Amino acid sequence: MAAEGGATSENAVLGGRLVLRQPLSGHRVGHDAILLAAATSAHAGDHAVDLGAGVGAAGLALARRVEGVSLTLVEIDPALAALARGNAERNGFSLSVRSLCLDVAAPAAAFAAAGLPAGSASHVLMNPPFNAPANPSPDASRRRAHSAAEGTLRAWVRTASRLLRPSGALTLIWRADGVAEVLAALASGYGAVSLLPIYGKPRTPAIRILLRAVKASRAPLAILPGLLLSDSDGKPTAEADSVLRGGAPLRLVDVD
Repeated sequence: MAAEGGATSENAVLGGRLVLRQPLSGHRVGHDAILLAAATSAHAGDHAVDLGAGVGAAGLALARRVEGVSLTLVEIDPALAALARGNAERNGFSLSVRSLCLDVAAPAAAFAAAGLPAGSASHVLMNPPFNAPANPSPDASRRRAHSAAEGTLRAWVRTASRLLRPSGALTLIWRADGVAEVLAALASGYGAVSLLPIYGKPRTPAIRILLRAVKASRAPLAILPGLLLSDSDGKPTAEADSVLRGGAPLRLVDVD
């Protein structure tokens, strides 16, 4: 099959509980999306917004785990937004999930016109592009997903803040060596930041950080025990396997 002229494949994640159609070239669904969904502490009846949703992997993984959550997927690429819409239908979420083709940096009026006014979300989750554009990929889709100009993160965080209701939560994944940048972006308008380091293998630096921040909170930062993805033999750890294949949540807060 093809999406607007591009070849696609159908792939299962979460141990086969979620099936996603995605482009064969460009950005492909990986662990980051599943980890992001696992760290988003939504409940039945909540409205969650997935910014930069791609084909919908993170948001749909959240919908699979949390029955009764309503979800809006926001994606700038029309081909990916269309795939996300199809993936929602393919996995039985056509009534609870919608996909919008919209720039995360679009003005508030554009979001409101699309049915996302200020204060309409209990949760926002996002995996922003986090690589400097010094050596951009020749593939346009992969370039949009991975490379960002200076100021992109702050723009996405501002959009999330506008969409969140009072005391709503933002959950995001970022590269571990950019921890100072992401904490600075969250310093204005957020508090109660919980930070979970993600380690690829033992005795190596973290490769990712998961963060949860609460709008308008004044609570302090908490750094949590990290998640190890693989043991010294390269095999998935039991905890990582329970999240990536079993769909278990990652607890960034004790009580939500």
